[in-house]
Amino acid sequence: MSVAVFITVVLAAGLHAVWNAMVKGGKDKYLSTASVVVGQAIFAIPTLFLVPAPDPSSYALLLAGIVLHLGYQFFLMASYRAGDLTQVYPLARGSAPLIVALISVIFLGLTLQPIELGAIAMIGLGIMSIAMAGKSDGLHNRKAAVLALVTGGFIASYSLVDGLGARQAGTALGYYGWLTIGNALAFCAITAVARPSSLKRLPVEGLRLMILGGGASYAAYALVIWSFTQAPIALVTALRETSIVFALLIGVFVLREKLSLGKVVSSMMVLAGMLMTRLGRSS
Repeated sequence: MSVAVFITVVLAAGLHAVWNAMVKGGKDKYLSTASVVVGQAIFAIPTLFLVPAPDPSSYALLLAGIVLHLGYQFFLMASYRAGDLTQVYPLARGSAPLIVALISVIFLGLTLQPIELGAIAMIGLGIMSIAMAGKSDGLHNRKAAVLALVTGGFIASYSLVDGLGARQAGTALGYYGWLTIGNALAFCAITAVARPSSLKRLPVEGLRLMILGGGASYAAYALVIWSFTQAPIALVTALRETSIVFALLIGVFVLREKLSLGKVVSSMMVLAGMLMTRLGRSS
C-alpha cells in the first residue's frame, strides 16, 4: 500500500470514529443517525457538479450499496442502544475486515502476500479482542454482541460492493455521491413512515450533527471509496477499521467509558497490524 493511500485511510479512520462517537453520545440515536445520513447528502450534492456521472454498468452495484448501507445504519442504531461504544464498535468493525479478506481471496481471486494476510488478521482479531476485555464488555452482553456482528456483516458487504462499484463506475466521488443521496432519500422515506416526528425535528435539533457529523462521515467514506480504487479492498477495509483506536480514546476521555489493560494490549495489536500494511506491496 502506497504512503498516500495509507495516510488517506488513517485520516478516514479518525473521521469515522468522530461521527460514530457523535451518534453514540446523542440521547436520541435515531435522530442522530438521521442527521448524519441527511448531512452526508447535503455535502454530496455539490460534488456531483464537479465529477462525472457513474458508468451505467455500475447501477446494479449502486442500488445494492444503498440497500446495504440502510441495513448497516439501522443495525448500528440498534447496537448502540444495546451496548457501549467500546463494546459495539470493536465487534462490528473487527469482524468486517476478516469477512472481506475471506470473500476477496476465495471468491474474487485476490492474492494477498503473507504479511498482508497477517496485517488483516492482526487488525481484525485485535479489534474484536477489545470487546472481550472485561466482564461487562460486548461478548458478555449477548444482544449487543449479536447486533454488532450482524452490523459487521453489513459493513463487509457494502465495502465489497462499493469497492467494486466505484471501480466499475469510473469515478469514486461520482459513485459515492449518488450512493449517498440515494441512501438519504431511502432513509427519509422509511423515517417518514416509522418515525415522522424525527424528520420534523431534524432542521432544529439535528442541525449541528447534520453539519459536523454528516461532514465528517461524508469525508471519511469519500476517502475510503477513493482508496478502494487504489489498493486491494481487503487491505483498505482492514486499515480503515483502525478507527477503533480513535474510538477507544474518544470513549474513554470524552464519553467517560472504562479502560482496561486488556483494551490497551488489544489496541497495540491493532497498531502493529496497521504498521504491517505498509510492509506489503507498494502500490
